[in-house]
Amino acid sequence: MPLQYVPVSEGKEKKPPLISGSNAFLGDVIHSQAEPGKELSSGFYRQEKGEPLVYTYTYDEMKIIIEGNFRMEDETGVVVEAKPGDVFFFPKGTTITFSSTDYGLAFFTGLRAAGGA
Repeated sequence: MPLQYVPVSEGKEKKPPLISGSNAFLGDVIHSQAEPGKELSSGFYRQEKGEPLVYTYTYDEMKIIIEGNFRMEDETGVVVEAKPGDVFFFPKGTTITFSSTDYGLAFFTGLRAAGGA
C-alpha cells in the first residue's frame, strides 16, 4: 500500500470544522482503511477562549499539543495546564473538560472510524 500524504495547507494550517458552541473545532485529516473496530483516524483539534468543551470518549485517543495552551480536567478532578509538546492518552470512557485562555491546537489519533468523533 502506498503512503498517504496531506500537505500543511490541508492539515495544520487549515482551521478544522466547528464542533461545539462557537469555539471548539475538530477535523479528521487522514484515516486508515482497516476493518471495522480497528480503524485509526487523526487530525487537528482547536479550542479557543470561551465556552469549555466537555467530551466523553467512546474510543481510545492520543493527543500532542502543538500550539497555544489547554486546560484539561477529567471527571476525577485531575487538572493539567497543557503546553506545546505535552502528550496525552484518553482511554475510552474518560470525560474531559477542555478550555483555553487564548487558543490551543493539538494533533490527535483515535481508534475510531473517520468522522466518528
